[in-house]
Amino acid sequence: MQNPVRWGILGAGKFARQFMGPAIHAAEGAQLVALATSSAEKAEPFQAFCPELTVYDDYDALLAAPDIDAVYVPLPNHMHVEWSLKAMAAGKHVLCEKPMTLQADQFDQLIAKRDEAGVLAAEAYMIVHHPQWQMVKRIIDEGAIGKLVHVSGKFSFDNRTETTNIRNKPETGGGGLRDIGVYVFGAARYATGQEPDEISARIRWENGVDALAEVQAQFPGFSYSAYVSIRMHPYQEMVFHGEAGLIRLTAPFNARVFGEARVELHKPGLEVQVTRFPGDDHYKLQVEAFGRSVRDGADYPCPLEFSRGTQTMIDRVFEVALPL
Repeated sequence: MQNPVRWGILGAGKFARQFMGPAIHAAEGAQLVALATSSAEKAEPFQAFCPELTVYDDYDALLAAPDIDAVYVPLPNHMHVEWSLKAMAAGKHVLCEKPMTLQADQFDQLIAKRDEAGVLAAEAYMIVHHPQWQMVKRIIDEGAIGKLVHVSGKFSFDNRTETTNIRNKPETGGGGLRDIGVYVFGAARYATGQEPDEISARIRWENGVDALAEVQAQFPGFSYSAYVSIRMHPYQEMVFHGEAGLIRLTAPFNARVFGEARVELHKPGLEVQVTRFPGDDHYKLQVEAFGRSVRDGADYPCPLEFSRGTQTMIDRVFEVALPL
């Protein structure tokens, strides 16, 4: 392996253990070298697939390690900005879980620190690295479905019994919009290259977090509707409906976990062309794309400026939402 990007992880949470840790370890051009956690027990699953891992019991100690090039930050939402800034100040490249911030204007200090430190920093918005989404963007750009008329997004799961989950706590930046609204909003923005002009919404609040949000928006070229919920049966779907065709994604966000990634292209005459992506791991692809940007200066598909736009949309939903 030539000049691998050497990674450290801040925190040993479930998502890092199940998905991003293995993805970093498996990615071409990457090497997982360190983990910071105060719990030796939590480090054990990481050491099971990466025995040579160095374990630090302090986040700052990991950031001070000279053999680490990049840091993955999967901490609770309210800690993302603080530790991303600290990592960049230490000269590390940063890939931080979404939502990287709790408000759009917090991206400004992240962008400023990125530019000052001369590092790559990005939100871990993995779907843009999946070939199904690259295909959708290409289909729309090529005009295969004609003029785009309406886009709809749906994403839900039910974690009402997980009372200690950070998604159910307002003090840790919980709620459905910050956790999964980023997907239904960001996907529409990525695939179309457009930003919303008008937004209306309704939110059902439970214990200080948004449990269900219904959103309507008008983009320059199409109308938009979506809902996200952390109190509904698991479901996800994105649909791009044009005058001459329709694109439907059946596992747009959690490919392989929710089911096989499929892009349905509905054509005139009720013809449906289905493209399947059974083996693509967007977490691994994300790490590899990050590495190419770090090593070779390749354009990164999801810069902080893009993520700021999605957070701006989330902020606007909170501002205008009526009770549901």
